[in-house]
Amino acid sequence: MARRRLLLMLKPFDVYQFGQSNGGSSITNSQAFRYLDNRRKVHKDAINYCQEILRKKSNIDWEPILRTNLSQPIRNFDLVVTVGGDGTLLQASHFLDDSIPVLGVNSDPTQVKEVEKFSNEFDATRSTGYLCAATVQSFEQVLDEILAGQKVPSNLSRISLSVNSQLLSTYALNDILIADPCPATVSRFSFRIQRDSELCGPLVNCRSSGLRVSTAAGSTAAMLSAGGFAMPVLSEDLQYMVREPISPGAAIRLMHGVIKSDQSMKASWFSKKGVIYIDGSHVFHSIQHGDTIEMSSKAPGLRVFLPHD
Repeated sequence: MARRRLLLMLKPFDVYQFGQSNGGSSITNSQAFRYLDNRRKVHKDAINYCQEILRKKSNIDWEPILRTNLSQPIRNFDLVVTVGGDGTLLQASHFLDDSIPVLGVNSDPTQVKEVEKFSNEFDATRSTGYLCAATVQSFEQVLDEILAGQKVPSNLSRISLSVNSQLLSTYALNDILIADPCPATVSRFSFRIQRDSELCGPLVNCRSSGLRVSTAAGSTAAMLSAGGFAMPVLSEDLQYMVREPISPGAAIRLMHGVIKSDQSMKASWFSKKGVIYIDGSHVFHSIQHGDTIEMSSKAPGLRVFLPHD
């Protein structure tokens, strides 16, 4: 069997931070501190375990990297394994095209009994791992199935973004948010749906706190929390929603909808400043008055081993 090259991308330990608050009892603070310290230990143990499994595999050449140290596109690997949660897999996706599949290992799954125990003290929710096909317990089995060709990655749609007809280099796996840098500021913009530069819908003028567009994979995240709907994860359509529209009148039905896989949305920005946030707050692109933004699902997909594939 040919040797495989694997990149092990790791969530760092220092993300589990706890600062003493001015309010709340010392008991609660002590409990929260022990809880976060335990989370750090669970994550560290998960990394050590995954590395130990890889050391045993004679048919794999592998190297680890902290996700915070990744700055160049990932090339010349047969597989990327992320150890953390959905956020770590999302970060890896920004450095991957559609040639290398990725396997997510949820290092810190939510424990139902723990959530119930601390429900009156603090939020003890851990990682959902919606896109992670493995946990520490199942990692070796899932990895062996991948190496044996028994598991096939799914192709998840991503959002392609152009600003003033210039394609951005980063694709969104979850969602994008176009808004003012200050969330309390009302933004002005317009958008319309088109297909091959031919109009498919009316021009929609908006005053609101921003515009969110999500992929099918991202439809269960912020979009769902805002009142959107979950989409089949392999759908190539996008979902959009105008956030907190002001006096939309008869256009209220146009504030939330779907961009079909053969369509795109073209938006015009009419506020002084704006930011396109890509998959959260860490990756962003600044825009200004008069800029046009085009969004579609015509980006290269991401090959992901999904749970229950």
